[in-house]
Amino acid sequence: MTDGFSDPGPAAAGPLGDIAARVDDLARKLGMSQAEVFDVHQLSDASGVPADVVQALLDGRAAGEPDVQARFLQRFAALRRSRLKPNGRPYTQQEIADGAGMSRQQAGALINGDRRPTMEHCDAIQRFFKVHAGYLTAEDSEALADALLRTEQELLHAFAAREHDRERELDALAPAGEDPLERLLQDHGVRGIAWRAAQLPTDKHRDKVTEWLDMLLESVKRVDP
Repeated sequence: MTDGFSDPGPAAAGPLGDIAARVDDLARKLGMSQAEVFDVHQLSDASGVPADVVQALLDGRAAGEPDVQARFLQRFAALRRSRLKPNGRPYTQQEIADGAGMSRQQAGALINGDRRPTMEHCDAIQRFFKVHAGYLTAEDSEALADALLRTEQELLHAFAAREHDRERELDALAPAGEDPLERLLQDHGVRGIAWRAAQLPTDKHRDKVTEWLDMLLESVKRVDP
């Protein structure tokens, strides 16, 4: 088994495939390899999905644990392995019980599979380990998609930062008196600007692009006869 998949790219289908394709596209634009962004062990740690299931889902094969309690036990075990105390040791049953607001007996029964978890149990454990809601119970494909969405956001931030640095470099090289907004339009065109705006992480960032374009349109109107 490999730690990712090779070209031509993700084979996952449905919503997971759409997200994987976007991540793959961003990675290529950033000059990153698929092994970096689709490392099955990192995605397994992030999602709680077993590495072999991550690999199968990325390859487009049907996989995953259908039983919610079995998924809970898998994810709970993954949390105890990967979310350690500052000293590098795993949390004890008593520490989990105290942190999640339950008795040691309740925690032990949940860990051993002797008790079916309630949503309250799941919420308390997720808060204790500082993971997102649904971590312990989401279907494997959904959990992996959520992990890839977080990867996508990280790549979008990296892409935006790189583009910002490039624009600053171009500003430094621009002749005195040249309008940077007009140069932005010349360099990227309307389609390029629109595509980049769509990749921005928040409406606040996209609104800023709209303000720039409005300023550019006003400047063009002023010079038109």
